[in-house]
Amino acid sequence: MNALLLTEYMKLELVDFPEPEIGPDDVLVRVRACGICGSDVHGFDGSSGRRNPPLIMGHEASGEVAKSGSNVTDLKPGDRVTFDSTVYCGKCAFCAAGDVNLCDNRQVVGVAPKEFKRHGAFAEFVSVPRRIVYRLPDSFPFEQAALIEAVSIGVHAVSITPVKLGDTALVIGVGMIGLVTLQAAKAAGCTKIIVVDMEDNKLEAAMSMGATHTINPKNVNVPDTVREITGGRGADVAFECVGYTVPVASAIHSVRKGGTVTLIGNLQQNVEIPLQYVVTRQIRLQGSCASNGEYPQCIDLMARGIIKVAPLISAVAPLSDGPSWFNRLYNHEPNLMKVVLVP
Repeated sequence: MNALLLTEYMKLELVDFPEPEIGPDDVLVRVRACGICGSDVHGFDGSSGRRNPPLIMGHEASGEVAKSGSNVTDLKPGDRVTFDSTVYCGKCAFCAAGDVNLCDNRQVVGVAPKEFKRHGAFAEFVSVPRRIVYRLPDSFPFEQAALIEAVSIGVHAVSITPVKLGDTALVIGVGMIGLVTLQAAKAAGCTKIIVVDMEDNKLEAAMSMGATHTINPKNVNVPDTVREITGGRGADVAFECVGYTVPVASAIHSVRKGGTVTLIGNLQQNVEIPLQYVVTRQIRLQGSCASNGEYPQCIDLMARGIIKVAPLISAVAPLSDGPSWFNRLYNHEPNLMKVVLVP
């Protein structure tokens, strides 16, 4: 099969690769679309430490069932499907408690840290366990379905955050994840949504998707501006979608007393936090890891147009053009949001 292989850091090649084998509980998916995630771009240069070559990356995908293992009886060839990026064991204490995203034996499709290697979906076929596969409505375009994984990150973050009807939400960093998170926050009942980013085109995109206020930190102080917008109170909840010290601190300083900051971005391994401010204002600070079975809700929200992803797709290109698109994304070409590759 054709596959886009990370042969070494900063080098992707279209190669002829063996078709994946499947076990009795697995499904072989013929990939019809696979999005380039920001984490793939960081894996491209080795900075994440989680994409060790040689590796087929790619975890935001959709396609059709090609064949199923002997224990899989409810899917047939041609069925339209997508799949979670998290491969959980289903046996550990966290899985038994329903927290599959915290699985002790968690693997991620298209990822290869030191602990495991699992080839991904920048290829004609990918093998995944049946338990992470979800059916798609017939009318759901494959290119948009490939973004369900990204949508699930935002939906999960909002689902674990104590959001109430009429709340004010702050979203810092409105790349792909930030834009779906703000839509999920709006769907959950937030009526005032303030977004922060250093790129004006992203702020404009956020306004078109439901944001009520925008802030560019190059021009103003973020916490001061949030307090001005909220009558001195601060936001009820904040979603930090970057993962650096400065935006994390901005999120903490921008929420009200007793507010919640949910951390989604994780570009830096370590950040500094204003500890006394968190403690004395009783701020809830929590991480949000991947998603936890929210795929059916995401599919429904997207199918009904409550969360829109079509405007976020900058390009749909053949898999063979993957190396050039990775380079363009790596070099931060302006106005590029989500690129979807088609095997």
